[in-house]
This record gives sequence, structure tokens and C-alpha cells, in this order.
Amino acid sequence: MSFKIYPITETELNYDGYEIKVNGVKVQPDTARVSAMPFNRRWPGHQRSADQTELINFLSLETDEALTFEIKPKESFENVIIRPLSLGIEPEITDDGRIIFTMEKASYFTVEPYGRHNALHIFADPVCDYDICKDDENVLYFGKGEHDVGMIHLKSNQTLFIDEGAVVYACVRAVDADNIKILGRGILDNSRNKAQILYEENAENNTVAINNAVRLHTVQLEYCNNIKIEGITMRDSLVYNIRPVGCKDVDISNVKIIGCWRYNSDGIDMHNCINVNIDNCFIRTFDDSICIKGFDCYYAEDVEKAVREAMYRNGKSYDIFKNVSIKNCVIWNDWGKCLEIGAETRAEEIYDIEFDSCDVIHVTGSALDCMNVDYADVHDVVYRNINVEYDDVIPTPLIQNSNAHKYENVNLNFSPNLIEVDVSFHPEYSAGGERRGKNRNILFENIRLFGRHQPKLSFTGYSSENCVSDITVKELYLNNVLMKEQELKIHKNEFCKNLKILP
Repeated sequence: MSFKIYPITETELNYDGYEIKVNGVKVQPDTARVSAMPFNRRWPGHQRSADQTELINFLSLETDEALTFEIKPKESFENVIIRPLSLGIEPEITDDGRIIFTMEKASYFTVEPYGRHNALHIFADPVCDYDICKDDENVLYFGKGEHDVGMIHLKSNQTLFIDEGAVVYACVRAVDADNIKILGRGILDNSRNKAQILYEENAENNTVAINNAVRLHTVQLEYCNNIKIEGITMRDSLVYNIRPVGCKDVDISNVKIIGCWRYNSDGIDMHNCINVNIDNCFIRTFDDSICIKGFDCYYAEDVEKAVREAMYRNGKSYDIFKNVSIKNCVIWNDWGKCLEIGAETRAEEIYDIEFDSCDVIHVTGSALDCMNVDYADVHDVVYRNINVEYDDVIPTPLIQNSNAHKYENVNLNFSPNLIEVDVSFHPEYSAGGERRGKNRNILFENIRLFGRHQPKLSFTGYSSENCVSDITVKELYLNNVLMKEQELKIHKNEFCKNLKILP
């Protein structure tokens, strides 16, 4: 039985919000910048200002034993919540302001003495022996310290290994590669990745995204097979953290995503992949958390041509997305949607999708969402054993119209949809496409909402042909009390067929 605190490499970020002891040993946390408010803006060629963000601490370690934490926040507080609630961790607050609790097994969670703000994030990994040879010609090894790499191109049979205490400033790319791995317990940091501005645009009152910038995702994998990403922490992505496109046999586990505050900083967004497993990850993003998408070529000059080139390539078809398992993940979302299919759905079919045993600990947008704005036939989808935690006051997501526009949460009773299923036309993401899809055979089972807000559900189709149908909500709870259909706030239109609310 053992535990180990990962070494810290000092960077330009430094927040000292907590004194921490683990089993009586004083330890040092790391720092990340996160969004402080749900204030988004259509892309006008600039980035968010620092006054919309805050610094937080996170502690990274591994363990195969129960651990006792003693945490002293530097600022005064009255109460503390440890999320996800499903862990059942009951903290004790001492007379001198220390928070004491026991973590029974390796877990990812937050300690929140100030509500949503300045939370302490604990990333306790299971013990793992990677058995990596640093000198292997197919291993790209990075040890403790800072490494300013810029771009890493992975080829077939290569492993990128980021060891404990390493901070690697880089983007990672792989195209037409097989048997690639990204492993380790260090940090892949994207903070030095900046947008390339192509031309100036008016920053006032933009209503749709404009293509005046080139922005690179942190990890982009295109048409690759047999991918494993395990253990790393990803910090401060410019756009998406992990973006597999047309990939097969993808395994992502024990990944921690933190420090997402820039526009469109999504978590794991996947496009027309086959056989995806995402297990035991902690994902805190500004924009959408985990998304299953078709191709998203709405930004191309000729959208239909771009979609054809993406779907039918080198004699192979990439026109479906199937067989996905997402389980045991903890989600904190600061602006967008949490567990999502869409919005872009340029695929012939998207099916055999399962979200299971996940905890959504903070939201501002829909928690469980299927938004079909293109033409996919989305079917055989399951959301099962999902816990969603609502703050008493959920900050209302707003669009910033100008530099002078400041965020103000004017609706203290705002709550988003818990469940949303729709087929619709989107003025931007549909890119003028005339084909619409359908959503069918979708099950929501054992969904548990916690907090003071009533659950809201929305089911809307586009037409009698492009509808949402055979939707089942089975066992929906509010604070562990089983809800009856008449107690739910349900919005639906005439193109929702065969909706069942079952106790």
C-alpha cells in the first residue's frame, strides 16, 4: 500500500490558496487558470480578458490506499462541499478552519469552500506501472521540468510519454498513424498556443463565428487506428483538448482536463469515429465537455466538398459514428453542454452510444443533450446512472456584445435543461444544408438531479419526417425522490413521437 505526490514544476502561474497535508505530510498543489463566469463571445480575432478568469489549485497524486486530507483555505469560509456527491465524502470543519476528510480510494473530486469559485481540485490516480523504456527509438520521453516543444508529430507505433513533474508546451498531431500512445502523469500544457490572426474584424455585435483566425487543437488525431491516451493532465487548451477525426479503436482513460478558459475550449470532441472508450476522466471545460459529432466543416468555403473529402478518403468511408462507451467521468462545465451528441451531425448514422455512471458537478448549459442540426440518423443511445448537481444559484450563460459589456447574473433562478433532444436547423452550424436527420430510440435511465431546481426536459423535432421518436425517460429522481411525469417541466412540439416517462 502506498501513495505518491507528483513533483511540481514551477511555471508563471502561481496561486497559493490552500495549505494541504496528506496523511500528515505537507504537500504543494499546482495552478491553473479557469473561467470565472459564463461569458462567451463569437470569435472576433481576440481572446478573453483576464478579469473573466481566476486561478485555482489542483493536487496530483497516485494511491492504492485510503488517504486522510487536512486542508486549510487561506481565506475565510463557512461551509464546504466535496463533489461529486456520489463519493459520499463528509468533511469535518475544525474550530481553526481546517477541512478534514478521508478519501477511501483513488478518485477525482473538488473541495469547494467558496462555492463555484477557487475550488481545490484533487486528482488521485490509481497506481500504474507504464513499463516504458526511455531509450526506445519509438518513445518520445519528457522528464521533470519545462519543455517548450511547439508541435509534436506522432507516427505509427510511437509513444509520447510525459513523466511526473514534466510540463510539455505543445500541440500533438497524428495523421494516418496506427498504434500510437500518449501516456504519463505529467502535464501537456497548451498555453503557448496562440491563434494566427488572418485579418482584422469588427469586434462589436458579432452573431456568428468568423474565420479570421487559424487555431490549433491540443491533440488532433486524424484517420488513426488503435489509440491510447492515459494518465496525463491537459492544461489551458486554445480550442479542443482531444479531437479524434475518423479514428478507430480509441481508448482514453484517467485523463484530467483543467485550465480551460479560452473560447471554444472543449474537452473531448470526436468526429465519425468507431469503437471509442472513455473511462474515469475528470473534465473541466469552458465550452462543451464530451461531444460525439459528425464532420464539422461549416467553416469551409465549400462545405459540401469539404464533407465529401473528409468522409470518403483513400478509398475508405468515414460516414458513420458508432460503438462508443463513456463511463465513470466527472464533468464540470463553465459555459457549454456536458454529455452531448452534436451539434454538428454530418454522418449517415450515429448509433450504439452509451453514457454510464458519470457525475456532472457544475453546469450552465444542458447536462444531457442530443442536438442534431444536420442529417444523421441518431439512434440507440443510452444515458444511464447519471448524477447531475445544480448549484443553488447557477450563473446564467451570456454572450458578450462588446468590450464594454460586463457580466452580470440578473436571473438568480436560472436553470438549464437537464435533458434536451432536438432536430433543428442552425443558422451557423447547419451551413445552409437542406438535409435534416432524426433522433430515435434514446433511453435516459436512473438520472438523478440534486439541488433546489426542478428538472426541465425538452424534446423537439423539425418535421414529421425529421422527428424525435421513441424517447424513454425511466426513473428520474430529484434529491433521491422519484419524480412523476406531472411533476416535470416538459417542453415538446408536434414532431416528438412516442415519448414515455416511466417510473
